[in-house]
Amino acid sequence: MKMTSKLKLFLACTAAMTALPAQAQTAADNGLAIAKKMIAFRSVRGPGNQTPQLAAYLKSVLVGGGFAASDVTVTPVDDTAYLIATWKGSDAALKPIVLSGHIDVVEAKPADWQRDPFTPVVENGYLYGRGATDMKLDAALAIATLLDMKKAGFAPRRGIVLALSGDEETVMKTSSLIAGTLKNAEMALNIDGGGGLYAENGKAEYFTIGAAEKTYADFQLTVTNPGGHSSAPRKVNAINELSAALVRIGNYRFAPQLSPITKGYFEGVAPRQTPAIGSAMRAFAANPKDQAAIETLAANPGYVGQIGTTCVTTMISGGHALNALPQRATANINCRIFPGVKPATVMAELAKVAADPGVTFNDVTEGSNPTDASPLRADLTDAVKTAMGKIRPSVPVFPSMSAGASDSMWYRSVGVPSYGVSPTFIKQSDDFSHGLNERTPIDNIPLAITYYRSLLTDLTR
Repeated sequence: MKMTSKLKLFLACTAAMTALPAQAQTAADNGLAIAKKMIAFRSVRGPGNQTPQLAAYLKSVLVGGGFAASDVTVTPVDDTAYLIATWKGSDAALKPIVLSGHIDVVEAKPADWQRDPFTPVVENGYLYGRGATDMKLDAALAIATLLDMKKAGFAPRRGIVLALSGDEETVMKTSSLIAGTLKNAEMALNIDGGGGLYAENGKAEYFTIGAAEKTYADFQLTVTNPGGHSSAPRKVNAINELSAALVRIGNYRFAPQLSPITKGYFEGVAPRQTPAIGSAMRAFAANPKDQAAIETLAANPGYVGQIGTTCVTTMISGGHALNALPQRATANINCRIFPGVKPATVMAELAKVAADPGVTFNDVTEGSNPTDASPLRADLTDAVKTAMGKIRPSVPVFPSMSAGASDSMWYRSVGVPSYGVSPTFIKQSDDFSHGLNERTPIDNIPLAITYYRSLLTDLTR
């Protein structure tokens, strides 16, 4: 009988979870147990937010595992809370390493899911539940690793600070507060970024270190008009005027850009793509003005965001009555801006493209902070490669830039370099972060424990 892919994954996960030394097996079991407990908390902004209770639970886990109660603080902020746990190093002169993540999740409506999003389920080799991918499992595995290292008697020379924000998915107020508190850190290891890719056949393809993020920005476009009766149309119509500007913006492409990080990414990923995409990546890495390469990459939703700033219309509203000429029309343009480019520069460029003085532009961005990329430090990249070599020795490692936002931007804004270093591997077809039926393969669990232990040991001894 032919073995199904789900059965293969289940058997692989079972083997990975059992073929371990007793101590490592205990840490892996502990990590999964903590993750399941975390998923059960509805840590969603708004009424009934259980993030403070989740933070309190994690404090009890850390204290129960050897942290002094005074070294684990839970700080309430509005309807949420954040946690900071400090493992002091033996050399007080050394700046600490921050292990950064978040414990809040985006909303999930049970009626839309196949399984209750806040009832963790392990099935067919996957952990299901809101936060299984983003990012309660990673937080749980990092905590399990720290507890395992404490139990084994590890004594870091450089301190380790675990910092878990409570509103990363929304306004990032706690993210900003944490970064301000830890602005003297050596670096931040963001376990909510980076990561590895499984091919659809389950083979580990590559691993990336997240060293940069595009800047998030929302711009509101507005056209106003005196309006009037719909029986007497006028040449200037607010909706038509705004629509024409939006068409011009939609047809516009910002000048492509290349950084050392995206160059390394394209060169690393190219051999694993189709011949056409791979050739375009190599050509763009060699010359970011190569028009044929630009057209090929821009046509691919997975890579258009890697070649420069992108802006797209996401919302539109206009008019006030069915039988009246519109007095106002508005639209939202959402931009993901290449590191190093200021939002004001992008807004000015959009206004130029709109080519209509009747369209006004306003920056309405919330919860974003423009930052440059973090330098590709040799100590960090070497430690990541060593750790990855212990769990997936044939997998190549190279840098990447995220099109999304994370707590990393707040650390970078106060001068602390931040790197996405999550060891989790997932297929593109399995990535349901922020979506329905979120899940992550549990074969990641024992490997992640080994990876985190190696990474933290190398960076703190």
